[in-house]
This record gives sequence, structure tokens and C-alpha cells, in this order.
Amino acid sequence: MNLLKVKDRMELDRRVPSMPWFVEKFINYKLPDLSPSSLLEYVRDYEAFFNWLLAEGLAAGPVISKITLEELEKLHMDSIDAYRMFLASKPIQANSRTTVSRKLSSLRSLFHYLSQIAEDDDFYPLLKRNVMAKVAIKRTHKPKDTAAKLEGKLLQEEELGEFLRYVKHDYGLDATLSKQGLSSFEKNSVRDSCIVSLILHSGLRVSEVLNLNLDDLDLKKKLVYAYRKGSNDDTFKVPVYFRQEAVQDLQEYTALRDNRYAAPRREKALFLAVANGKSEGSRMTKRAIQQMVLKYAKRFGKPYLSVHKLRHSFATDYYLRNDLYKTQEQLGHASPDTTQIYAHLTDKTMQEAIDRIRKDE
Repeated sequence: MNLLKVKDRMELDRRVPSMPWFVEKFINYKLPDLSPSSLLEYVRDYEAFFNWLLAEGLAAGPVISKITLEELEKLHMDSIDAYRMFLASKPIQANSRTTVSRKLSSLRSLFHYLSQIAEDDDFYPLLKRNVMAKVAIKRTHKPKDTAAKLEGKLLQEEELGEFLRYVKHDYGLDATLSKQGLSSFEKNSVRDSCIVSLILHSGLRVSEVLNLNLDDLDLKKKLVYAYRKGSNDDTFKVPVYFRQEAVQDLQEYTALRDNRYAAPRREKALFLAVANGKSEGSRMTKRAIQQMVLKYAKRFGKPYLSVHKLRHSFATDYYLRNDLYKTQEQLGHASPDTTQIYAHLTDKTMQEAIDRIRKDE
């Protein structure tokens, strides 16, 4: 099973018993269709909402597990509006519009289940009145808007190769590097450039990269077998193709993986790191990969360049050479709506390319 899903399933099992009984019923209903990671987000959203109900005196409590269906039935639209305002302007850390919408959507899913699907012993809905049915949740991120936010923050054309060369070689030429920084680069440059190359030539997500095992790699067919985001079948890995340009980088890394990172026989992970105080390598973490990319991006002069923007960079380049549905399949998008981001991005990219050609004529 996907390691992240195992961890999230354990956390889900730990949190659910503290929820009201009807939330546990909802989670069990959704378990075959949603990943543990998605369900864990639901539970976190419900925990925040129920704590707010207790703090506002809208539920007697004294703890979350004691909140009743009758208390949910008595909620007014004013209460939901007040909760929306609380989320958007809470003192510690206000949520973005997208996050507020997601949290309200989580509540609407629960209330819909309780009022339209779940039944009591007499075949009546568990929830007689559904206040969340009145809540309109606007779509907060249209593909065109997302594309506008990404504009100018991705690698384009020759920049793809320039950044990869920087990670492979030029970073080590920086005279301002400390001895420790230079030593780390000399040890990890092959691994780091391999990870960057794989993402830039396949569009894999960071979670998909970190969960790769050595035997998931097929250099002859130029593909890896990956657990794709949103898939609940943990017995099936999806083949994801990478470009020829990534083959040499993968060959160089796999040739030194065992010795460079003191890989124990039991360790199946493709990408390894040796943690401080440890003598053997183990699977890299999501945070380690993210921090690694940011380290190079800052000195490259693009501090906004994250792992996910490397994926976006690949996708934009890929879409220029393929159609929407091929791009959707390569990226593992559940809906073509998400892939439409790149239609808007490539409109701008193509216009810039045409302008450059005209200038050169």
C-alpha cells in the first residue's frame, strides 16, 4: 500500500472514535470510494466545525463525540454564515477562499449523506432538516484564473534544460557555497538532478515520486509504475511514461544508489537519503524533496519554483505537443477541467514564441 495512505489511514483510525457516531457512519460509507487522505481531510474539517459549535454554545457537548443530530437540525443559516466568516477572518490564520469553500463542501457532503442517504430503523432520514442544502458554494478556481496565477512562474522551453544543468553542475560552481553545502552537493547532485529530470520529463507529483520503488522503474520501456493520486486500489500501480531525456539521469543514479546511500537489502525505495545520525539510507520524505528543489530554485533565481511548478512546467511543454486528453492521462487528472489550465497557459506561451520568431526575422 502507498506509504502515505498507510500513515493517513492510521491517523484516520485514531481520530474517528472522537467524532460523533454519525460521522463514523459517514466515513465508513465513503471508505470504499475515497482515499484515507481525503477522508482524513473530511475529519479535520468536521473537527474544526464541531469545536466551533461548542465554543459558540450551539452544541451542549461537552466534547465533540456528544454532539447530536438534533443540534445539527436546529442550525440556522445565520450560524453557517457566522462560521464562514470565522474561517475567513479567524485571528490566528485566516483561510483562503478556496480553503473556506472546501471546508463548507465537506460539511455539505456530510449533511447530504445524513439527510438523503442514511436511514434510521424506521426508514426515515437520520437528519430531518439540512441547513447546508441552502448554502451556495462558488467555484473558486477556474482554469483560466489558475493559469493567470502561474503565468511567469514556470520553466519554459530552454529554461527546462538550463535548470536541470544548474542542478547537475552549475550549483557547485557557486563561490558563496559553504564547505558543508558543497559537500552535500557533491554527494547528492546525481540523485537531485535525477529527481528533477524525472519530474520535468514525466509530470509526476511529489507524492508519486517519493513512493516509487526500485522495481517500479523500467528503463527499456521508459516508464515507472506509480500509485496515482486519487486511486483507491492499492494493489495496482499505473504506468507513467517519461521522456528519453530522463533515461541517462536515471541510469547514473541507479548505478550509484546502493553504495552512495548505503542501501540495506530490505530498502525498496528508489530515492534515498541518509538521515543525520544514521548509517543507512532510507526513503526520502516529501519535505526533503520539496526543500531540495527550493534550494536550487532560489540560487537559480526563481525562488517561486516549487516541485509542483516543475510538474506544471512539464505539463505546459507537453500540452504544446499533444492534445488535452493525452495530457490529462499523462498527468493523472481525474477531470479534463483541471487539464484546461494548460490550454490557457499555452495560448500565452505560443504567442510569446511567435513574437520571438518575428523579432528574429
